[in-house]
Amino acid sequence: MGVYLSTPKTDKASADGENGRVRFGLSSMQGWRTTMEDAHAALPDLDDCTSFFGVYDGHGGKAVSKFCARHLHKQVLINDANSSGDLPASVHKAFLRMDEMMKGQRGWRELTELGDKGNKISGMLEGIIWSPKGGDSDDLGDGWNTEEGPNSNFPGPTSGSTACVAVIRNDQLIVANAGDSRCVISRKGQAYNLSTDHKPHLEGEKERILSAGGFVVAGRVNGSLNLSRAIGDMELKQNEVLPAERQIVSAEPELKTVKLSEDDEFIVLACDGIWDCMSSQEVVDFVHKHLNTEDKLSSVCEKLLNRCVAPTSGGEGCDNMTVIIVQFKKPLSSVATASTKQSSATAEEMRPK
Repeated sequence: MGVYLSTPKTDKASADGENGRVRFGLSSMQGWRTTMEDAHAALPDLDDCTSFFGVYDGHGGKAVSKFCARHLHKQVLINDANSSGDLPASVHKAFLRMDEMMKGQRGWRELTELGDKGNKISGMLEGIIWSPKGGDSDDLGDGWNTEEGPNSNFPGPTSGSTACVAVIRNDQLIVANAGDSRCVISRKGQAYNLSTDHKPHLEGEKERILSAGGFVVAGRVNGSLNLSRAIGDMELKQNEVLPAERQIVSAEPELKTVKLSEDDEFIVLACDGIWDCMSSQEVVDFVHKHLNTEDKLSSVCEKLLNRCVAPTSGGEGCDNMTVIIVQFKKPLSSVATASTKQSSATAEEMRPK
């Protein structure tokens, strides 16, 4: 953090995809940072009627963000199968489950494999030596068996990651967020934030931090982390008398559910490397402008990254950058059944940005 290259790495990893419900494009770029700690997931067909998109902005390393990109959407599906279709509850549980899964021998091994290249071999070797314990009590029915080994008491990573995901099922959009990545929806060209940037100065966040025994100084939790919610960062989740939701830093996501209408055009999910440089409305306007000239949504994403990267190191525009644009195809399933009352309530909940 805070260490920059002499010139930015502006080569981009981009992708496009679509199905009958949505089309998406994404792009990510390391930029001025010495390492790339962002990760993402884009699964338009999570199941027959569900799409999943997520951005994960790591700090202190890339292992936790990559772990989330590998596992969080799978946990949503597993939870959904056991929750009688309560999709918001399934997403909520998946966020908290990430911290549980990263503990112990298996958590240590996967994080080691996903981390710096020098540690990958040792992680792979331990995976061969230490086999899973079948039927272990820590297996909550989601196929995640713990493993025996020298790191069985591993308390979880000191590094962490934001997580901002959008789950689309028929005409229902669920956005879950922990941290300062953001999801924005364009409704008739107007930007509406569907997530809150979780910063330590926010009243509710600061209250939880102080109640759990932490403090805020210079806008940072315990003088170090400039986020109040994140997956990982286990040294800030050590109060044994408090639940996971009330720790100094919490992985609990803030959820918002939107009933999509024909007025809804697309959503943008991006890490704070984008939002530090442009407002939500500026991003929506930028996307609208370039949708008219670009065939691929990933090309629009790439132009957005080029717009945000700083010409010199230091300050805004020097972070890792990841963005996903998801465009809704028309007509949306079941939109015609949405009542005027429901639509107006949804619009009232969302505030233009």
